[in-house]
Formats: sequence, C-alpha cells, structure tokens
Amino acid sequence: MTELKHGRLYAEELGLDLASGREQDYFLWFLASLLFGGRISETIARRTYRSFCRHGLTSPRRILAAGWNFLVNPVMREGGYVRYDGRKSEQILRDCRTLLTRYGGKLMRLHAASCGSGDLEARLDAFYGVGPVTTNIFLRELRPFWRKADPAPLPAVLSLARALGVPLARRRRKTLGFARIEAGLIRLSHRHRRGRARAKPSRWEGDARKAAQAAAELER
Repeated sequence: MTELKHGRLYAEELGLDLASGREQDYFLWFLASLLFGGRISETIARRTYRSFCRHGLTSPRRILAAGWNFLVNPVMREGGYVRYDGRKSEQILRDCRTLLTRYGGKLMRLHAASCGSGDLEARLDAFYGVGPVTTNIFLRELRPFWRKADPAPLPAVLSLARALGVPLARRRRKTLGFARIEAGLIRLSHRHRRGRARAKPSRWEGDARKAAQAAAELER
C-alpha cells in the first residue's frame, strides 16, 4: 500500500505539473492521453509523446501547422507508433481542430464551459476517436486540480484493488493520494499482463492469481 501511495502520476513521469494551472501542461497531458488511449504499449505511447515534444509540437496550432504527413513521419515513426500511425495522426489533427474551434485551443475553457463532471466527460467524449477510456486517462489525474473532474475509477481498477486488499473505495476520490494509488494499480496491472511480476512480491500483492485476472480484465 505504501508503495502505491507514493508512486508518481503518469503526467509527472512526462515532466508535467497538473497542479501548476498552466494551459500547456493541460494540453500536453491531453495529447499524451490520446496516445495512451490507443491500442499500443505504454512504452511506445510515451516515446511518441516525447517525439512530439522534440519536434516542438506542443500546442494545437503547431500540430495543425505540421500536418498529417509530418505527424506520420517522422513523429509517429520515431516513436514506434507505426501500426496505427495514420489513424492516430488523423485523430490528433481533428481533435486539435475541435479544441481550437470550440474552446479557442484551451482546455481550461472546456472545463469552465462544463456544467459538472458528467458534462465535462461528455464534452471530452465528443472529440473524434475519444471514448470512455481516453476520457478516464485524461481526467483521473486531474481530479485533485479540476473542480469538475471526478471520473469513476474503471471497474477493473476496483476489481484489482479488491484482489490486492487495497481499500480504494474507502478513500476520497478527489485527492492526490487517490490519484497516485490508482496510477500504481494501473502500472501493476501492466506488470502482471507482461509477465514481469516474477520478482519478489510486495506484501500487498496478495492473491497473485486474482490480481492477474483483474489485470487482464483491465486491459480488455
């Protein structure tokens, strides 16, 4: 449990500070969420995100100016996001255009325009290619910082928490501690799925069989 509570957020791993209130950090986390939400490994999604940053594609206008061909090659190719490179590039371009058209390119305007947590999620779901999983990725680490961000944990995250004896349901959702535990559970599920949990187990890993089953469910 201690290991989970002190784990880093995914945004922190990318060098982003969601507590800062900086619009660029919000946009880059949105971009990262679009990449993590695809059918691709976390490693490739992270590498592709860094490729966007390396090429200075850190705003919706810069991405649109770069165009589809440049996103596919070199950006996606450098990141290893090859199998779905054309489709994901099209999605990112369309979503940047939507963000500019509807909200002036600012995610804080999207938040301000939302009537509540449900409306915020619906507005994100309305972006091209964005569904509940990508919306969850984006909002779950913003819970402590955005008043209207309060997505329910994915059912499989709750299942994994129960299997490991982590009392997630008893913790307040809109806290940084909750976000860190949730991120830790997701990382743990990926470790089980890749078969990398053969090392000495932590005391909170509990029933390995149930944890592995819950982890597999999380990836469906």
